[in-house]
Amino acid sequence: MQVQRSFEAGSDRTTGTLYLVGTPIGNLEDMTFRAIRTLREVDLIAAEDTRQTRKLLTHFEISTRIVSYHEHNKRASGPELLRLLEEGTSIALVSDAGLPAISDPGADLVRDAAERGIAVVPVPGANAALSALIMSGLPTERFLFMGFPPRQKKALTEWLTSFAHERGTVMLYESPHRVSKTLAVMLEVLGDRSIAMVRELTKRHEEAARGTVSECIAWLEEHPPLGEYVIIVEGRKIESARSTASVLSQEDDGDGTGAAMTGMSGEDAVWWSSLSIEEHVQHYEDRQSLSRKDAIKRAAADRSMQKRDVYNMVMRKNESG
Repeated sequence: MQVQRSFEAGSDRTTGTLYLVGTPIGNLEDMTFRAIRTLREVDLIAAEDTRQTRKLLTHFEISTRIVSYHEHNKRASGPELLRLLEEGTSIALVSDAGLPAISDPGADLVRDAAERGIAVVPVPGANAALSALIMSGLPTERFLFMGFPPRQKKALTEWLTSFAHERGTVMLYESPHRVSKTLAVMLEVLGDRSIAMVRELTKRHEEAARGTVSECIAWLEEHPPLGEYVIIVEGRKIESARSTASVLSQEDDGDGTGAAMTGMSGEDAVWWSSLSIEEHVQHYEDRQSLSRKDAIKRAAADRSMQKRDVYNMVMRKNESG
């Protein structure tokens, strides 16, 4: 058990402090007075991109020494920064834009510093994900940040499936050259939910495109993606138990499957609820190019059924057909 009291008077702490300093995500006026003061007072600034950070420091007339700390050198520079902190050096960690330690290697440095009893102090500032969330028009009382999606379709499909049941609003980042592909897979996995595509936050061309996934895909076909995107995705809606039972009862084709599933509550209704088991398996075969074996495995997992039961039902239908 470890308790950190960041500003306790009379502290006999001999180590330095690691400050996590938020920087602007576009508009330099979003830099806080506290952030400027902290960057001036620390002994060292560790930056994800020293070139980008030097521009910021020059603008605010900050002359503190700067060193590089990023994904590709963290194994070498991380231990050195920790050594300096343990010796009493105060260090400010900054990312290219926004809050450090979110979707960047700063999280590793924070973890290691905390394990060594080094004080870690946040200096809040702008954040792209939360800024996009509050302007999206989607619910804000519960949300989930997922960072950057995987690039390969199979991994992306699994990644999207992992939060398909999430009822809170989901936030993710995407690059302009991948956003259309990601939305296409999102439509397959999550359905045509409401989303907001937010780009160029706090900059001159700030834009929020709100609509369904399919509408946003069509929008991007006519308006080529530009700038980094924050995509805000509506959480899974809670349907009424009555309508869900009605849909599921239609699946009862004499083998008892539909009747057994009508006990499912409306809260558990998902994209495949209106499909028969055969259609469910066929969806994975056609849309995601899975083998029959893998498609059956995925459908069984969706429905919380045994793979052999799904296999027997599908094969029985094929033989009778």
